[in-house]
Amino acid sequence: MTANQTAINTLIEQLRQQGFDEHQIKTDADSLGFWGKDWTKHFEPNASAIVFPKSTQQVQAIVKLCNALNIVITPSGGRTGLSAGAVAANGEVVISLDKMHQVLGFYPADRMVEVEAGIVTKALQDFAQQQGLYYPVDFASAGSSQLGGNIGTNAGGIKVIKYGMTRNWILGLTVVTGKGDILHLNKGMIKNATGYDLRHLFIGAEGTLGIVTEVQVKLERQPKNLTVMVLGVPEFTNIMQILSAFQSKMDLTAFEFFDDVAVDKLLATGHVQKPFETDAPFYALLEFEAPYEPIMDMAMQIFEDCMSEGWVLDGVMSQSIHQAQELWKLREYISETISVFTPYKNDISVLISRVPEFIADIDAIVSQNYPDFQVCWFGHIGDGNLHLNILKPENLSKDEFFEKCQVVNKHVFETVQKYNGSISAEHGVGMTKKPYLNYTRPDEEIDYLRAIKQVFDPNGIMNRGKIFD
Repeated sequence: MTANQTAINTLIEQLRQQGFDEHQIKTDADSLGFWGKDWTKHFEPNASAIVFPKSTQQVQAIVKLCNALNIVITPSGGRTGLSAGAVAANGEVVISLDKMHQVLGFYPADRMVEVEAGIVTKALQDFAQQQGLYYPVDFASAGSSQLGGNIGTNAGGIKVIKYGMTRNWILGLTVVTGKGDILHLNKGMIKNATGYDLRHLFIGAEGTLGIVTEVQVKLERQPKNLTVMVLGVPEFTNIMQILSAFQSKMDLTAFEFFDDVAVDKLLATGHVQKPFETDAPFYALLEFEAPYEPIMDMAMQIFEDCMSEGWVLDGVMSQSIHQAQELWKLREYISETISVFTPYKNDISVLISRVPEFIADIDAIVSQNYPDFQVCWFGHIGDGNLHLNILKPENLSKDEFFEKCQVVNKHVFETVQKYNGSISAEHGVGMTKKPYLNYTRPDEEIDYLRAIKQVFDPNGIMNRGKIFD
């Protein structure tokens, strides 16, 4: 028996003595594989045990025991991450918050709900809707991702142009630090000028400082009569001109783009309808509130102006909630559709004004290095976030394909650095982006990150090997 296995056995025995039942600890191979991974395919899961706490106090008990036994912890939410931030690849104990998903309280005057961090994003959205309110952070994995994971990566999604990132909606956190202390950060207040706001250190920390267990979440009024337009666009630069044209005269709740490769893959599945007859190399999807007829008239006028400028080839505007939902499928179904092609994903961002020249540089790099590889572009173009997906050819194994893609990563991230952009806009760093962190963060800044981790997690047991070594 290895020293690590001896420690794991001791941990399990002591947890049982503290009241953890048989359903809260799993060590069978299927469970270790299932809860030990996320949506990435770069690393094989190799967890030692999965533990399912039911309270903040139980999370604290696990963390304290793991400190005493020198056992590394991988926090786990919905495991929908794309940077291997929730992969337990080196014998870690996974702490899953699957059993911590309750709504703890609702404060109507504050427009705030208090929830456990294991609540699924869609369940939070549904609760808000039941109260006549709205939780606007939204993305394709909302039906399975958990709020704790969204906080760990400061998740963005399709509404950032209007509502911002997850960080904008977190009023307070209860956390268990890597030392095993319970901290109640900001306690839900909007105004609290009493020194450092430690809440924001845990947002985007990917579980490297501790585990978020409870959250106070700000809610918003429900949007009225959301209307969707999909436009066919001849040149990528036209997309930015369309964005500018609409934003100069109205507020958008979303502005997305995708290319013809994405649309071809979607249509081949039969799950979506072609938005209009005209073929286009690029597409823009925009959404706005239209509670009054003059807003609809304004949108149509801008659309006609864009057509006359030659920026738009064709377009369609939703006439019902159902049609709006169908048009959104053109964007939301892309990730799932292309997953069968084992895409090599990059989630990158630059200032919006630099997007056209940036994407031209990246296209040239990929075309020069991989003329035979198919590339699928899509993203939240309204906030400068681009998703570059290189699709695996059938004649290459996964390992051969990833090896070839990693060669070009250097060129891609050098270009990100050239434009002062980010190597990870919304999916975190995890393990897949860790070798490239220096392209966005200089050494001096990373030294400060290490020092912060040392304060909260002196034994280095929290999600070790994620973000930096």
